[in-house]
Amino acid sequence: MSDTIQQDSVLIRKVKDKFGQSVIDTAVFRDEVTHVIKKESLLHVSRFLRDNPEMQFNFLVDVVGVDYLPQRPRFEVVYHLYSIPKKHRLRLKIKVDENENCPSVTSVWKSADWAEREVFDMFGIVFDNHPSLKRIYMPEDWDGFPLRKDYPLRGYKDQYNPYGEEKP
Repeated sequence: MSDTIQQDSVLIRKVKDKFGQSVIDTAVFRDEVTHVIKKESLLHVSRFLRDNPEMQFNFLVDVVGVDYLPQRPRFEVVYHLYSIPKKHRLRLKIKVDENENCPSVTSVWKSADWAEREVFDMFGIVFDNHPSLKRIYMPEDWDGFPLRKDYPLRGYKDQYNPYGEEKP
């Protein structure tokens, strides 16, 4: 068994022991661990991963959104974590449906601020208790969320885009 697999087994066992009911699924692919957890447990799991001496996930690398239209729940929010002292990588996923909010992890990792804004701007996923949730790429009055699968490839037709599709 490689060192990476042994480290991953600690990452799997500790999280499942502490949050068994909250862990929906766990996968290991190419020596990387992914936990799918209930969104209600996201902050508790995040704080545990950051504060536990065996984990020390002190760096939130990225937060991304994924649209699985027509599946329900429609979206996944994926958190890529890294432990600088332990050199562990871990991925957390939560499932969020349309018009459903997600807890913000900015209280755990300050670097979540801009990443959550990006997910909000591109997918329309709202993060509860975010310090300043606003668009960062698109203008405030932009209609729609460009990375959703139901957003037209040419955009919506308006005064700036005469070749776009008509709004539904």
